[in-house]
Amino acid sequence: MPGARPHLDTLCVNTIRTLAMDMVEAARSGHPGAPMGLAPAGYALFTGLLRHDPRDPAWPDRDRFILSNGHASALLYSLLFLCGYAVTLEDLRQFRQWGSKTPGHPEARHTPGVETTTGPLGQGIANAVGLAIAERHLAARFNRGRLKVVDHWTYVFCGDGDLMEGVAAEAASLAGHLGLGRLICLWDDNRVTIDGPTALAFSEDVARRFRAYGWQVLRVRDGNDPASIREAFRRARAEEERPSLIVCRTRIAWGSPNKEGSSEAHGAPLGAAEVRLTKERLGFPPDAAFFVPEPALRRFRRCLERGARWHAAWKRRFESWSRRHPELAAEWHRALAGRLPAGWDAELPDFAGSPPIATRSAFGRVLEATAPRVPELIGGSADLTPSNNTRFRGAVDFQRATPGGRYLRFGVREHAMGGILSGLALHGGLRPYGGTFLVFADYLRPAIRLAALMRLPVLYVFTHDSLAVGEDGPTHQPVEHLASLRILPGLVVLRPADATETAEAWRVALERTAGPTALILSRQNLPVLDRTRLAPAQGLRQGAYVLSHEPRDLEAVILASGSEVHTALAAQGLLAQGGRSVRVVSVPSWELFAAAPAEVRASVLPPGVTARVAVEAGVPFGWERFVGPAGRVIGVDRFGASAPGAVVLERYGFTAERVAAAVEELLGRAAG
Repeated sequence: MPGARPHLDTLCVNTIRTLAMDMVEAARSGHPGAPMGLAPAGYALFTGLLRHDPRDPAWPDRDRFILSNGHASALLYSLLFLCGYAVTLEDLRQFRQWGSKTPGHPEARHTPGVETTTGPLGQGIANAVGLAIAERHLAARFNRGRLKVVDHWTYVFCGDGDLMEGVAAEAASLAGHLGLGRLICLWDDNRVTIDGPTALAFSEDVARRFRAYGWQVLRVRDGNDPASIREAFRRARAEEERPSLIVCRTRIAWGSPNKEGSSEAHGAPLGAAEVRLTKERLGFPPDAAFFVPEPALRRFRRCLERGARWHAAWKRRFESWSRRHPELAAEWHRALAGRLPAGWDAELPDFAGSPPIATRSAFGRVLEATAPRVPELIGGSADLTPSNNTRFRGAVDFQRATPGGRYLRFGVREHAMGGILSGLALHGGLRPYGGTFLVFADYLRPAIRLAALMRLPVLYVFTHDSLAVGEDGPTHQPVEHLASLRILPGLVVLRPADATETAEAWRVALERTAGPTALILSRQNLPVLDRTRLAPAQGLRQGAYVLSHEPRDLEAVILASGSEVHTALAAQGLLAQGGRSVRVVSVPSWELFAAAPAEVRASVLPPGVTARVAVEAGVPFGWERFVGPAGRVIGVDRFGASAPGAVVLERYGFTAERVAAAVEELLGRAAG
């Protein structure tokens, strides 16, 4: 019947709306407005063009859907339940409750069908750009003629707040430059924020901005019309040379008699009375919570059948491709499983006997030796390639004409770089890395935090790691950044002391798949430690190790990381001249040391030896856990200064003489 489809569309859309209202009402917290306004768009996408298999959310060639405005999570959870994912009606009832599958904001690896963790606005757009880059790159690597095993799209929903955030602008600009035509973003243009109308702080012409970025811009003037939204998605898919922005005019809390269009509906329950009135207006039983009409459920559950067909067709194509290209198929399975190739580290350089070399330069040599053997390694720098040493010889840039390239030119877009790296990791089959100066880690910190929350194996390369940056002065000399990164749960920070530790740090970083890793590297040249006299660098794997053994009964311990290890060794030498027995402990990673067995930690830092001095050219915060109440930390309690790096370090007291004097003071105090 001609009228059957529009009526069913309306019923399905309103089912999403009422479920979202009920979820927020049951939790007594949440965001009902955006899910109600976006319900037609969610319905149009999930039951129309989105190629997904609810029975297998990890199907490699599925389309990706990102809810960048993650506060609208009730929309996503409703869609996942209705379409047949492993999300139940009871899960919806447990929205925002302890242990539920439906937390306040979407969390990857927690809820089936959720691709990334969103909530901090703008991040999802950057993740989506990373996903779109991954699709294009892997398609170039694995597809052969008509046998396409990588052939999918990335869809994003975003709100006004997303587009106000700088990270969204950074990511969208790069996406337009790269011509990521398989990226489609629908903007929920409801013109409402928490404070009130967007006109309070946001009056730019977003459409013109995105056209300037190189995007196709389409409009849906009635966001309550699923047919118009479907048509906009089809037009977006027809344009593969440019990403597409769909400007979808909606009304927040559509259907609510008293709160539609109001900022009051953004982040608070509508209230029992308003929910009842809204259900009456939408033609739903006013007193029935979590009511799902059977015709609507049948319509949504058709996604199971369609998804199974899409998935089966891909499997047939994949099997044919595998028979014709068995070596490629083996690489596919290895990369998606996150396994490194056999012998990937066979040509890691041996720095023994090398003249002094900055650890950033040593990293460049290590990357040079491993990148050809690890084809899934893809990354770049935020416009600091010569300084970060992140580009290996023979690397081809990833550009619109060279999607098989593995080097990413992020431009001066640190925050977007962080979000894009997460998107690359989320896709699967790739190991992303990105570089900048350590002092600029703050610019991408929100992305690092979310990568840690999602346990993504992203590699961050932070160079120019201390006061030794020198002449660029305090704006470029990181003093608080090591401490800041170390307090992030799930992030492993590695600050190697020399080139040999740098090679071992890279080995640890690449082998680690349970979360992100940050390499902290020096600008200045550092001596390569003579390992015939000192402990091997493999001790780095346990986070801290005895680098220089004491010849007699141990009196004191000096702990240090990075370049300050050399200062510690020099101080040990001065103390030895006075008959003192002191060991030097290299502490490249607090996180790995904390995870080491208790007996290992005790062997490195004997509990009975309380005379301990830690030295690091950063804020002393945190070192007290190692030195204890009887120890001392030599650090920085203020910003740096502009002068040659060696001069700055000396003026700030990072000298062997000062460290030795601190040890003597502790030993004298203990003796007294």
